[in-house]
Amino acid sequence: MRGRRGLLIILSSPSGAGKSTLARRLREWDPEIQFSVSATTRAPRPGEVEGREYYFRDRATFQKMVEDREMLEHAEVFGNLYGSPKKSVVEALKQGIDVLFDIDWQGGQQIRNSLRAEDTVSIFVLPPSIAELERRLLTRGQDRGEVIDKRMARSRDEISHWAEYDYVLVNSDIDRATEEVRAIVTAERLKRSRQPGLIELVRDLNSEFEERSGEHAPAEDSPPNR
Repeated sequence: MRGRRGLLIILSSPSGAGKSTLARRLREWDPEIQFSVSATTRAPRPGEVEGREYYFRDRATFQKMVEDREMLEHAEVFGNLYGSPKKSVVEALKQGIDVLFDIDWQGGQQIRNSLRAEDTVSIFVLPPSIAELERRLLTRGQDRGEVIDKRMARSRDEISHWAEYDYVLVNSDIDRATEEVRAIVTAERLKRSRQPGLIELVRDLNSEFEERSGEHAPAEDSPPNR
């Protein structure tokens, strides 16, 4: 067992603002951070592997998981369902393992309003401009023109939720944004509330003070110092 509870790290942004790159870099910095693999009803993209990028499920199976309360959060985006299976996340947190979520504002809101709120730190990533956001979507070459148009239309609504997050970064430089995310995680890990072992440590320190006081106390029949 580790000396602290696990941390649930939420990264959200409009598509193209850089959250997936930041999530990857964060795990490269600390490979022990566990990535929460989402379930989705959308079809796999070329190169995606079941259980690595997503758990691909049909709509009926996904909805059954929601009904059985097997999802920590879920939402519908562009006609497809996305959600985070609960069991593996809860077990990781109990073992002191940090879990990283690359999810939208809807999923982040559900987690922050859940029983896991005290274990959560949320980070929203903004683009430096809308023109730059569109440029990134076009250059990454993952989506057709009409899908990019939908993502751009939705980005305004996503950005409107920035103030709900604990931290907000502007990703104008990916290296600087990476350092900022690392700094946030480091600071959150050190919060007193996330280190239950501190209480016992302070008790031990106080016991040592008491022992030293006893050792250094003058004997009752010793003459006073002159």
